[in-house]
Amino acid sequence: MTHKIVVDQNKCIGCGACSATCPGSFEMKDGKAHAVKAEVEKLTCEKDAMAGCPVNAISIS
Repeated sequence: MTHKIVVDQNKCIGCGACSATCPGSFEMKDGKAHAVKAEVEKLTCEKDAMAGCPVNAISIS
């Protein structure tokens, strides 16, 4: 099963918590978080990054 990772750029405050928690899947560009890959086969630390986002800007489906 493929999981889609989306970072809502309007909500993101650029705190960097996601990239610190899951650097293989999130990176900071222009002061905002971005998913390194839009889709992943297996979730590793992505759910922890989503849970740690203070503004709930990350969604995984």
